Amino acid sequence: MANPVKLTPARLKELQDEMVWMKTVREKEVADQIKEARSFGDLSENSEYDEAKNEQGKLYSREAEVQAILDNYVLIEETASDDTVIGLGCTVTVRDLDMEEEEEYHIVGSQEADPMSGCISEESPFGKALMGKEVGDEVTVEAPMGELRYKVLNIAVIH
Repeated sequence: MANPVKLTPARLKELQDEMVWMKTVREKEVADQIKEARSFGDLSENSEYDEAKNEQGKLYSREAEVQAILDNYVLIEETASDDTVIGLGCTVTVRDLDMEEEEEYHIVGSQEADPMSGCISEESPFGKALMGKEVGDEVTVEAPMGELRYKVLNIAVIH
């Protein structure tokens, strides 16, 4: 069995809503596209039909992907209970000790990670390094470009 996927209640609801939308609205739309494309005649040279079938394949692939997550998840409450130790759900302010810049990150489960918007997975190298740390702790992260060093400045828990 694969490792369970950690989901917050909000992400679980998003995936459930997406599955309902795909099964009800999107499947009908794709079926209608295929039906319309078939009406154009010869399927061997029908680009609309090919495109509709490709869209159906993408849809079924995404449905399978979401279903696999929904079949194998662990519901996590954001475990950060106080603002003294970094845990899942914390917003952390760190100072890059080499660049002397402050950065803010939200520690999330792997399904919710979006580094470009400041949401990092607790399973990422940086997330792992931060977990369990306290304000004032220094963190070293191995990166392709060398070691990155950070100091934890603030931990916030949003309830």
